[in-house]
Amino acid sequence: MAPPGFSRWRVPPAALAIHLAIGQAYAFSVFNLPLSRQLGVTQSAPDDWKLSTIGWVFSIAIVCLGLSAFSFGRWLEGAGPRKAMFASASCFGGGLLVGALGVQLHQFWLLALGYGVIGGIGLGLGYIAPVSTLMKWFPDRPGMATGMAIMGFGGGAMIGSPLAVLLMDHFKSATSTGVAPAMASMGVIYFAFMMFGVFTVRLPAAGYAPAGAANRVARTAAAPDVHVDRVLQTPQFWLLWGVLCLNVTAGIGVLGAASPMIQEMFSGRIGAAAAAGFVGLLSLANMAGRFIWSSLSDVIGRKRTYAIYFALGALLYATVPSIGRMGNVPLFVAAYAVIMSMYGGGFATIPAYLRDEFGVMHVGAIHGRLLTAWSTAGVLGPVIVNYLREWQLARGVSPAEAYSTTLYVMAGLLVAGFACNMAGRAVDPRFHFKPEVVA
Repeated sequence: MAPPGFSRWRVPPAALAIHLAIGQAYAFSVFNLPLSRQLGVTQSAPDDWKLSTIGWVFSIAIVCLGLSAFSFGRWLEGAGPRKAMFASASCFGGGLLVGALGVQLHQFWLLALGYGVIGGIGLGLGYIAPVSTLMKWFPDRPGMATGMAIMGFGGGAMIGSPLAVLLMDHFKSATSTGVAPAMASMGVIYFAFMMFGVFTVRLPAAGYAPAGAANRVARTAAAPDVHVDRVLQTPQFWLLWGVLCLNVTAGIGVLGAASPMIQEMFSGRIGAAAAAGFVGLLSLANMAGRFIWSSLSDVIGRKRTYAIYFALGALLYATVPSIGRMGNVPLFVAAYAVIMSMYGGGFATIPAYLRDEFGVMHVGAIHGRLLTAWSTAGVLGPVIVNYLREWQLARGVSPAEAYSTTLYVMAGLLVAGFACNMAGRAVDPRFHFKPEVVA
């Protein structure tokens, strides 16, 4: 609990320390090509893993993120953010170490267990802990607060991508791609970094209200509370589940394949280092969008903000294949930067959207349950991208054109998300929290 005089502005850096670390998951695509030639080193050997196989590691991590957030949301509200952040650091750092062992032994199940399952549990715990805490510190600006909490996750690849490339270059040799020691080093580095957040975070006292913010609090007043055990009975929860799932599916598959995609679409012009820079730029756009769009939602409302995400996103996804055929790299990068800013903004806006619909009482636990949509999208997105790519390549489509159908499919998903968003209405009063009923 924060002592008297504790500044609430000390909490955002603690949240960033956690989210910048676990956001390394968005840079996992940097490992894809080196992992696909782990045995052959310079080129893929017959027993090397396929890109479609490697893609499952990222999907498993996102699935476990959602499941752990769902399972531990109520525990977090009782235990507090510090214990949750420490558990997150232990799982995420330890998962990287186990994953490194799996790479070294070339045992895919061990890589999936370490980075996917153990690391994914760390992702879920670390993701929800700062969100609910910052919303308590900033009741006057819930959209901005969730943006501050979540923008670090979107920016994690900005650090993780060049760090991974640097470490792999340092450790690689004629007989090694350098992936295993790079992962092990990152496990130690990220655990130490996350400890800053563990020892800095504090909770506000009961009934806390920031000085001079009464008007802003009234303007962003939450809806009546809905108990977490009843929220699954409301149509509003499932519409928002669809909103998040469709928005994330459209973005996460492409983001997970960002590095190989730009190299194949602009073969001979974009190499591994430039592709890593592209992933880092997308991470920056992802991070900036989480703060900018979620802050804007405090002004124009969550529904209007999501309408922009879906309408503009669908238009851009439908246009990107033509930009690729034109060979216009700057325009391609700019289009993806906008897409990723809205993808990140969707993550940052959803907790405040939940607060607007279901109140503040169990917003952290409700957010954890909604993240199962992210788990679902974490499977659907990479599967659509990777397997559609392989299917088209098998039909003789060139690598540069292999992503076009996928991008049109993503545009269609965003249109469906637009419909889910516009269908939402206020929660029926019969679902509102009544203490005597719950007791």
